[in-house]
Amino acid sequence: MFHSFFPQPKLFFTSAALWTLVCIIVWYTVGPQIGAAIGLPPLAEGQQPPVGLAFFFTPDNLWFYLYFTIFVLIFGVAWQLIAKDHPWTNWSIWGSAFIIFIAYFSVQISVAVNNWRGPFFDLFQQALNGDGTVTAGQLYELQLRFLEIGMVGVTLSVFTAFFTNHYVFRWRNAMNDFYLSKWDKLRHIEGASQRVQEDTMRFANILEGLGVALINSVMTLVVFLPILFRMSENVSELPIIGAVPHALFWLAIFWSAFGTILLMVAGIKLPGLQFRNQRVEAAFRKELVYGEDNAERAEPITMRELFSNVRRNYFRMYWHYTYFNVARYTYGQLDAIFLTFILIPTIVAGKITMGLWQQIATAFGQVTDSFQYLVSYWSTIIELLSIHKRLKAFEAAIEGDPLPAIDQRYLEREAAEGEIAADRPY
Repeated sequence: MFHSFFPQPKLFFTSAALWTLVCIIVWYTVGPQIGAAIGLPPLAEGQQPPVGLAFFFTPDNLWFYLYFTIFVLIFGVAWQLIAKDHPWTNWSIWGSAFIIFIAYFSVQISVAVNNWRGPFFDLFQQALNGDGTVTAGQLYELQLRFLEIGMVGVTLSVFTAFFTNHYVFRWRNAMNDFYLSKWDKLRHIEGASQRVQEDTMRFANILEGLGVALINSVMTLVVFLPILFRMSENVSELPIIGAVPHALFWLAIFWSAFGTILLMVAGIKLPGLQFRNQRVEAAFRKELVYGEDNAERAEPITMRELFSNVRRNYFRMYWHYTYFNVARYTYGQLDAIFLTFILIPTIVAGKITMGLWQQIATAFGQVTDSFQYLVSYWSTIIELLSIHKRLKAFEAAIEGDPLPAIDQRYLEREAAEGEIAADRPY
C-alpha cells in the first residue's frame, strides 16, 4: 500500500515528521528575525493585516512561501538521492509537498475571510443604527474585497481537485503495478480481483481525502490557535465557572478532546464489523459468480448459509451504529450552541462588537473543527481501517506470513472441493 508509492515508507514518514518539527521550531524562534533581515518583516505590533487580495502578498506571507520552498527543496533533493531508483518519487515526494502547501494556503484563505469579517460587520452594525455615518460605497468596497478572496478560493479549489485526482490515481497505479507483479502469489486469495481493482481504488481515494483533511486540520491549528488565544482576551467571564484567563483557547481544546474521546469509545467496535462485513459480502458474491458457470455451485442451502452470515453481521452493525449515532448526533447538537452559551455573559456586558463576535466564532469554529478531526471523519476512518485490514491480509501472501483465519478457512474449503491443488502454498 505504501511501499509501492513512497520510498522506504517508515524512514520516509519518520524523517518527514522530524523535518517538519525542525521547520516549525525554526519558524517560531528565529524565523521572524531572518525574514526581517532579508526585507520581509512581520506585521508591527497592533498593526491590522490588509483586507482582500493584498493579504496574500504581505511581507510575512511572502517570507513564509519562500521559507517553505527552501525547506521542501532540501528534504526533497535529499530523498531523490536516497531513492533514485524508485519509480514514483516525483509524485510521492514533490506531489505530497505541493498538497501540503495548498492545504496551508487554503487555511490562509480562511484567515483572510476572518480578517474581513471584523471591519465589515462592525460597519454593518454601525449602519443599522441609522445615523447616516456609513455610506453604501463603504459596504460595497468591503464586498469587493470579499469577492477578491472568494475568487482566490475558487481558483484554489478547482486546481486542488484537479491535482489531487491525478495524485490519487498515481498512487492507485503504483499499488496496481505492485500487486500485479505478485499476482502468482495473490490470485488464490479470496476476492483477489476485488482487492486489486476496488480496494486499491477506495484506499487511495479515502486516504487522500483523510490525509488532506488531516493536513488542513494541523495547518488550521497552527494558524488559528494564536488568533484564538489573542481574541480570548475579550472574553473575561464564563457561565458558572467565572473568570478564566484565555478562556476560549482552553475551552476549544477541552470541548474538542471530549468529543473525540466520546466518539472513539462509542465507535471502537465498528472497524472490525466493517472488515467482517466486507468478508461475508465477498464470500456470498463469489459463490454466486461460481454458480454462473457451475451448476453444482450456488445451491440454495449454501446460499442461505452465506446470506445468513451477511444478515447477522449487518444486524450487529446496525445495533452498534445506533449508540454510536446517539453519541455523534447529541454531541453535534450541543456543539451548535456551545460557543453562544459561553459568550452570553460577554455579550450581555457589551464587551464585544458584532464584527469581533464574528471573528471569535470563526476562529473558535476553525480550532474546534480541527481538534474534532476524528469526530468529523470517524465513519470514513472506520471504512479505511477495514480496507487496510483486507489489503494487509492480501499482502501476507506476498511476504509468506500466515493468512488471517477467515482467509485460511476459505482456502481450506476451496482445496477440499478441488478448486486449488493441495500442494499450492496459498
